[in-house]
Amino acid sequence: MIPWRKANASKVGETANRVLVIQLGGVGEFVQALAAARVIRETHVGARINLLTTETTKELAEKCPYFDTIEADGKPQEPQAITKLIARIRAAKYDVVYDLEGSSRTKNYFQGLRPWPPKWSGPIAGASHAYLDADRAHLNPLDRYAGQLAAAGIDTGGAPLTPDLSWVRTVMRDPPRLKPDYFGIRGSYVLLLPRGSDAEPSRRWPEEKYIDLARRIARRGVTPVILGGPEERPIGAAIAKAEPSAKNLVTRPDFFQCVGLAERASFAVGDDVELMHVAAASGAPCLVFLSSLNHPERAAPRGPSGVVALTAAVIADLPVEQVDAQLRNCGVYRQAATA
Repeated sequence: MIPWRKANASKVGETANRVLVIQLGGVGEFVQALAAARVIRETHVGARINLLTTETTKELAEKCPYFDTIEADGKPQEPQAITKLIARIRAAKYDVVYDLEGSSRTKNYFQGLRPWPPKWSGPIAGASHAYLDADRAHLNPLDRYAGQLAAAGIDTGGAPLTPDLSWVRTVMRDPPRLKPDYFGIRGSYVLLLPRGSDAEPSRRWPEEKYIDLARRIARRGVTPVILGGPEERPIGAAIAKAEPSAKNLVTRPDFFQCVGLAERASFAVGDDVELMHVAAASGAPCLVFLSSLNHPERAAPRGPSGVVALTAAVIADLPVEQVDAQLRNCGVYRQAATA
């Protein structure tokens, strides 16, 4: 059991018995939204909390201790299906809805519930607990969630919201498949999280620099472990070919195995990909490459062990020496020497 702390009394009311949380984004967005979902769970102790999401995040949501029930049809395409979804929300008679999606789609859901919508927290004019900060589009999503919760009268304790996936191992009872040994990894290791070569140079670190970094990491007795999706298969294969001690696990682990690997990693290094948000939330200290042209403060992931951001107008220009020095300064190689 995860001990929930009781939050301060909120304008939305702690007496709510039926609560709906809406989040329809991808894995990275969903992981960030879990920071707000935890606060909502702590606020509404004893309430039944339903999550409206999509098939993409259903498996993760079903394991998460913050929700009681999961509905994964949150993005219907046909008008008739949208009408049925709105009717279902109306029939559920929720005491409060937390719209963590905040899109035109969920705005339409709210409008469809008029003239008597439930209490609603979200960036929608006319909602009972509207969050309409003019600067919200320029904020990190986690700061937006904090502002939204504050607008609903929920005290987040003053500290920045931080995603935390430490519950995964507890909920799943730490099976062998979540451990590095399952993939033949022994000793200290660093996760490399590249972006596929189809991305623009301003948004990704190049293959040859990942290869150089993997060789430097391996020379110091630490194993480079490459994670990624189908788009990263070519770069994962190239790194492993150039540095035989590297473990190429691109596309092999499922989401929960990625969490297990990140939780025990000495560090995670890479581009601004969804897996970087997962690694940070899992407890890995992280070094992420961000373009200074694309509002890095908004894109930076957060996690309990901290995140260092290296920025450049063109990410490809970041030197390997700088990345290697950052790992050294953070004690990654010292840890390996004393292990």
